[in-house]
Amino acid sequence: MTLDVLYFAWLRERIGAPRERIETAAATVAELVAELVRRDDRHAAALSDLDAVRVAVDQQLAGLDTPLAGAREIAFFPPMTGG
Repeated sequence: MTLDVLYFAWLRERIGAPRERIETAAATVAELVAELVRRDDRHAAALSDLDAVRVAVDQQLAGLDTPLAGAREIAFFPPMTGG
């Protein structure tokens, strides 16, 4: 399947791109993260601490066990802070 993967804030800076389109066979968000981490050092550094990363699948907050079947867009972003 083809997915648009979006990166926001410091994730975008570490990876060096705001988005990319990838071809993947990942069944879940966790499998996609593992695939991205294996791609290169930039992805590995950006996704090394998943406690500091939130995920949305097709603009809905998601967990690592969320299935990707039928998904079109995955977004990675830091937790929001208020104040």
